[in-house]
Amino acid sequence: MMIRLLPLALLLAGTAATAAPTDLVALYKDLHTHPELAFQETRSAAILAAEARAAGFTVTEKVGGTGIVAVLANGPGPVLLVRADMDGLPIKEATGLPYASAAMGKAADGGMTPVMHACGHDIHMSVWVGVARAMAASKANWSGTLVMIGQPAEEGGGGALAMLADGLFKRFPKPQFALALHDDSRIPAGTVSVPPTAALAAGAMVDVVVSGIGGHGAYPATTRDPVMLAARIINGLQPLISRENDPFQPGVITVGSIHGGTKHNIIPDEVKLQLTVRSYDGAQQQRLLDGIARVARGEAIAAGFPDDKMPVTTVLHNIRATRNTPALATRVNDLFVGKFGQARVISLDPSMASEDFNEFGAADPAIETTIFWLGAVKQSAFDAARTRGTTTPSLHNSGFAPDPAPTIAMGVEAMTAAAQMVLARK
Repeated sequence: MMIRLLPLALLLAGTAATAAPTDLVALYKDLHTHPELAFQETRSAAILAAEARAAGFTVTEKVGGTGIVAVLANGPGPVLLVRADMDGLPIKEATGLPYASAAMGKAADGGMTPVMHACGHDIHMSVWVGVARAMAASKANWSGTLVMIGQPAEEGGGGALAMLADGLFKRFPKPQFALALHDDSRIPAGTVSVPPTAALAAGAMVDVVVSGIGGHGAYPATTRDPVMLAARIINGLQPLISRENDPFQPGVITVGSIHGGTKHNIIPDEVKLQLTVRSYDGAQQQRLLDGIARVARGEAIAAGFPDDKMPVTTVLHNIRATRNTPALATRVNDLFVGKFGQARVISLDPSMASEDFNEFGAADPAIETTIFWLGAVKQSAFDAARTRGTTTPSLHNSGFAPDPAPTIAMGVEAMTAAAQMVLARK
């Protein structure tokens, strides 16, 4: 991964603010302490709605479930959509911060799980509030309509589609432009990065149910062992990348979860696998998904499983790749270089993570979209990791801890500048 790294002195040579208003930092800490899982973001949505109303926006709640839409009309001009996502992750926080989350939420299986903002959506919401305030206070500098949305359920990819299905572009002004940001653990707070085109990979969640014939662990010959078959399937998936995939086309298959069995000496009837699949090409993504089903069935046949015990493969949330509109991305990048200095605008390779922001652009090809990365790592921690030859905790890690004040400050300044550029008075 190519990252252009520069000394701290150069990074500080730009013009970006170094600290956010204390109430935005306090808001961030409150949101961080109270994360909510996908489609359960009622408290977070209520906070954003109240803040937008206080800034003068017309606000509609419960769009696409728990989403909010805040509209500020300011004369003739284009319509710009600015998105922040709101949901947390089912992760037990291990940062040790005084404002660390101890929240619990209802998981998809109905059980309770610890919840953490391990992907920085609390940063996104705090920046969103700052941008709403700044745009409302600077109406003399721009003209058009600003539509700011608080999106539910980005994790898993259902939230954007839910808002669109609930009439986002029919009940509210339809944008010609859409902007979003995402905090990033690869670069320090006070920096940004704008992907010129490819930003985030297509991502699918895949469930594989491996059925067998259970029995006593001492008599395996009387069973068809699904644990053994699951292991063979996991190993069998590796050639889909190492031998069947074009090395110039990135692809990832990860088995993130395997569950089966209850006791040392019992061969279970069933094992469940959960996978994630990533690529940048739609045809390649389908090839990988088809390959998973083929490998699962083939390994079962090779292991002598009967026809009625063939693995069942189900594809969930197959999200398209996120690609920025080149013209808008170039304008945003040039704006940031001019405003913050080249040292603060860092070049990064495309990410194999996935996002559903592109659903807003895919709903109408005429909509120009750009997502940019917001550095979130404390500078001292970033420098120390470089010295050790290691990295700081990544997104979705229980130890991920953004540096709130400079991260939020840069986010508000960058997004506000981009929004004012799109909505500049003619």
